[in-house]
Amino acid sequence: MKNTKAVNYRWGVVVLLFFATTINYLDRQVIGLLKPELEKEFHWNEKDYSNIVMAFQAAYAFGLLAFGGIIDKLGTKLGYAISIIVWSISAVAHALVRSTLGFIAVRTALGLGESGNFPAAIKTVAEWFPKRERALATGIFNSGANIGAVVAPVMVPWILGVYNWQMAFIITGAIGFIWLIFWWLLYEIPSRHKKITEQEIAYINSDTVEAVEASDEPDAKVKWLRLFGIRQTWAFVIGKFLTDPIWYFFLFWLPSYFSSTFNLDLKKPSLPLVLVYTATTLGSIGGGYLSSWLIKSGMPIFRARKTAMFLFALAVMPIFAARYATNIWQAVGLISLAAAAHQAWSANIFTTASDMFPKRAVSSVVGIGGMAGSVGGIFFPFLIGYILESYKEVGNLTGGYNIIFSVCACSYMVAWLAMHLITPKMKPVQL
Repeated sequence: MKNTKAVNYRWGVVVLLFFATTINYLDRQVIGLLKPELEKEFHWNEKDYSNIVMAFQAAYAFGLLAFGGIIDKLGTKLGYAISIIVWSISAVAHALVRSTLGFIAVRTALGLGESGNFPAAIKTVAEWFPKRERALATGIFNSGANIGAVVAPVMVPWILGVYNWQMAFIITGAIGFIWLIFWWLLYEIPSRHKKITEQEIAYINSDTVEAVEASDEPDAKVKWLRLFGIRQTWAFVIGKFLTDPIWYFFLFWLPSYFSSTFNLDLKKPSLPLVLVYTATTLGSIGGGYLSSWLIKSGMPIFRARKTAMFLFALAVMPIFAARYATNIWQAVGLISLAAAAHQAWSANIFTTASDMFPKRAVSSVVGIGGMAGSVGGIFFPFLIGYILESYKEVGNLTGGYNIIFSVCACSYMVAWLAMHLITPKMKPVQL
């Protein structure tokens, strides 16, 4: 079924998701840009900073597990609102702390709040889009992560220069409350929304697989523990565990990498960081478009997703050559390609959850997989901190980054192979 008059409102919903994700990543990245300033004020070393990052990741992991089930129970409207209230208050609270322990506490609270973003957003996409359009919709809202990462290197140094590091946290944290007003006034699920037409509802539910879901006890509660006994859950979990930590490295350590290796001044707007994160925006949208285009061209859903993800895994591998970069722009080019490929991968791996699971279980599955990614994000910063501190002691910090880039180069192909072995055809789950 195809009706051009029936494809309007849901793209407005994607705009709301896009801005929420932008704010989500803006708030979490502020500390990475302020790292050199905060190191001086609080006398942090690389291990101290790694502990702060790990506190965020641990809370984020736990929060994903909790929020996935909460959003499936409360619904996307209320669940998303609770999430952004918690993370916005926590972001502002960074300005009040005066110790390393205080930063660990507020980063923990921020991680708990921010963990609701992706389970809510992926479930919203599943509620508002047919499967053939979900990767593109996910790629669009997921590009908000990149826009947040582009805005931060411009906005945060400017605030730091005009005011101080405390105001950087206050101003960025307060933006979430503005979004909350629009979300509460404009959003509702399709079946309850007053502005959506019957034609658009029919279009949203036009996938033939949806007929199976509709008869699959749609009002029944999903037993959360039951999801752990399903192969498709583990495919998603392993894929996230192996690749999410790489993105956290790009977010939390790239500013420090460019500063220490190429003497980039982080008190000024950072063009190299802007270019890297602009590339990831193209990757996110382009990655979502590619698999959606393959599906519309007649390729089976599972094959389209896996073909796209294989290409993106290949595109990350050249980051291995960053160790040979002799100037900052060579490094920017290689890292931009890898970061863009990550976001293209991300748009598609998120969509595999809604491909394989009914809508009523999507947030729970995304939460479980997101938790796995965050657990990986706990171990990887520990490894990064150990490597960088060890190499700093011998005066060769660049050598530490070379090891980390080598790990980044391999992670996605290993993840793709593992997912393929577990679910060769990504069959839909019957709960």
